[in-house]
Amino acid sequence: MEKVALFAGTFDPFTKGHHALIERALPLFDSIVIAIGNNSGKKCMFSVEERVAAIEKLYGNESRIKVRTYSSLTVDFAREVGATALLRGVRNVKDFEYEEGIADINRKLSGIETIFLFTEPELTSVSSSVVRELLHYGKDVSPFLPEGMKI
Repeated sequence: MEKVALFAGTFDPFTKGHHALIERALPLFDSIVIAIGNNSGKKCMFSVEERVAAIEKLYGNESRIKVRTYSSLTVDFAREVGATALLRGVRNVKDFEYEEGIADINRKLSGIETIFLFTEPELTSVSSSVVRELLHYGKDVSPFLPEGMKI
């Protein structure tokens, strides 16, 4: 059976933290589906199109990574993409305790396990909103971006 991880809802291609998480997860799975929410009612720092383009730029040569958009994260969506596990990044024990409760509910509803990978705190402190603000003021954002990423 193919091992497919679903990384849903929070992936930010514009900062190092999630990129590092995907790099660490690749050896564990046959493929990874990065899901980007396309909820038009929710304002994000970068559009769905910008996020998808950034992911394709980062992982264009990696056939095991696929990008899907969703309007509602459901058990049906997870099954549609063939997920055998959900991939979640956690920064600390408090995050883990919170996420563990959600993972337990998900496991009961869908039968899909959640795989937790700890992220390095120094990589998660800068979000895409900070990157966008720094860009607005003409600052160099390259230290916060994944290797090879340019905005």
